Parts: sequence; structure tokens; C-alpha cells
Amino acid sequence: MSLCLFCLQRVALSFDFPFYGHFLRQITIATGGFIFTGDVIHRMLTTTQYIAPLMANFDPSYSKDSTVQYLDNGEVFVVQWERVRLPGKESAGAFTFQAALYKTGRISFSYRDIPLTLDVIGSAEHPVKAGLSDAFMVMSSTSQSPDGAQQTIYEYHRVEIDMTKITNSSAVEITPLPTCLVHDSCERCLSSNQTSGCSWCNVLQRCSDGMDRHRQEWLDYSCSEESKDATCDDYFKEDGFTASSVAPKTEDTTPLIPEQRECKRDDEIFITGSDVKTKSSTKSKELSHTGIIAGIAAALVLLLALILVAICIHCYPTGLSPLYLIQRRKSYWPSMKFQNQRPGYTEVEGEGHEKHSIVEAGPC
Repeated sequence: MSLCLFCLQRVALSFDFPFYGHFLRQITIATGGFIFTGDVIHRMLTTTQYIAPLMANFDPSYSKDSTVQYLDNGEVFVVQWERVRLPGKESAGAFTFQAALYKTGRISFSYRDIPLTLDVIGSAEHPVKAGLSDAFMVMSSTSQSPDGAQQTIYEYHRVEIDMTKITNSSAVEITPLPTCLVHDSCERCLSSNQTSGCSWCNVLQRCSDGMDRHRQEWLDYSCSEESKDATCDDYFKEDGFTASSVAPKTEDTTPLIPEQRECKRDDEIFITGSDVKTKSSTKSKELSHTGIIAGIAAALVLLLALILVAICIHCYPTGLSPLYLIQRRKSYWPSMKFQNQRPGYTEVEGEGHEKHSIVEAGPC
């Protein structure tokens, strides 16, 4: 498939391509002799995050024979720059080379036609590079940015190919080394002899040396502080404590079951002939009869007492008993008045609370 002249083309891969431990599914092909592997297109495109068989200021528009093509067969993705020329050096000849990205992570550069030595094709306007580079982006606050935040790109690794070795009919093969990101457990992360400098971030469940594309997340979750002088046993103890506190073992409650079985229940059913009775129903009937009798007796006593009080008041109006009753009445009624009270629920608007804001940072 041919690409437009002097442009960038975003292409989706048919497989996950491992690049520095990160799986890429989309790449950007540049007519300038390199593949951009970053997610954000920015003005420093040629600085980092590239796979470059030969990055230079090629101009495919010089000739109709100049093409940039790519092929994807599910196992390897190949980009070929064919008969591309350099501005101002068109008469020197055309360059033809390609880059192949294998599903295993292996990368190969093949050069068929290199008409000029690479030390003479450089220019101040466009760098000349051959190799690999990757970087991470972090958000940083600054007063110079209008929105108060900006993205900063940091290159954390680069592979440079000796450009004196790039000649006609030459090739370079780059084999990936294992990174900390390949380890999916704390034990493998800290004990593997294939990698070094790895730390386990338990909150992210990720192994890293802190220098990869997840750097921002590593900083946000303070993984460096969490993993400092920590061992896998420490994480295991923390996880075990959390699990036991959230989900108690059933053994703690099982000893209560025999005790419950030994006790007789009040609602246990006894069957006698066709009648069905319970202890609780029998007791409730007995209590109800006793309550009725006691209520009637109390009512009779109260009625008799009221009659005697009325007779005493009528016969002795200045006696002690009537004065006592009147005093009780005066002190009793005021306490029953409803007073104006403050509402039980009050909606209070808090002060000094900051609202969460979303800041979108543009490309660098």
C-alpha cells in the first residue's frame, strides 16, 4: 500500500508489537525514514520514540518513482522507503531501505541502495539518525502554561547504530532484551536474574524500574516509596491482614451451634392427639388472664380512692390534701407546653472546599 507524499500515516497493526516492554497496536510512518511509536504527535517528533532505519530529510515528491510502502502479514510488519531522495542532493542518487517489526519484538533494518555516506547527508534543518529511542511523558505544573499544566517528554533509552556500517546491501538486526515489565508477580520481579533494578509496586501490581512509559502512574501512586526496602513477604502480610479483616473465617462462629442446639426453645411444638399447642401460646394465655384480673382490681381501687378524695374535699375544703393536689396541677401543665425549638436538621454549606477540575494539556 502506498502512502501520500511527504506526510505522516497512522497505521494499525494486526498484532501487538512489544517495544521496550510495551505492546504497541498503532504506529505512525513518516516519509523521513522512520516510524514514530508515540501516542501524541508533537513538534519534537524526530527527538525520541522512534524506530529509525535511516532518519533524514527525504523528499518523496521529487520523483514519481519515490514511494513509501508497508506490508502486514500478521507475523511481521514491514515498511519500505524506495527510491527516496534528499533535497539539494537529488542528483546523487536514490535511497532504498526498509524496517521490519516482528511479532516477537525483533527489529531488522535492511539497506539496498545507499548512494552517499551518511556523514555528508546531515543538515541543520533535519537530524540524521539510525536506531531506536523511547520516552515517557509526565504532567508538570507551571505558571508559564495558560492552563497551569504541561506535558514533558523524557527520553529514557536510546540505541544508536554506527552509521559507518550502513552501506549498500547491509543489514542490522536488533534483538529485544527482557524488561522489568515482563514480570507479572512480586517473586519474579525481585528474584529474576534476567533483569536488574526492578521494584514491585503492589498497589499497581506492576514490576518496573520506574523508567518506562508508565512513569506518570509510578509517580502518582508513590511506587518508589512503597517499594523501598520492601520484600514480597511484606506485601503478603499486608494482603493477608486485609483479607482476614474483611472476610472473617467461619470457624469463629461454628462453636455457637452446639450450644444453641442444647437449649430448649420457647416455641417448641408438642403434639397431643389432634391438638397442637406451644409453650409460648400457653404462657401468653395465662399472662393475659392475670393481666385482666389485675387491671380490674386496680380500676376498682382507683375508683374507690377518687370517691374518698371527693368526699374529703367536699367536707374539708382547707385541708392539706386539696392544697397538695392543686400544687401538683400547677406544676404539671406548664411542662406539657410546646416551645419553639431549633430544627433538628440544618443544611450547612461548607466553606473553603475546592472543586475538582479537569485540565487538558495540549501537545508539547
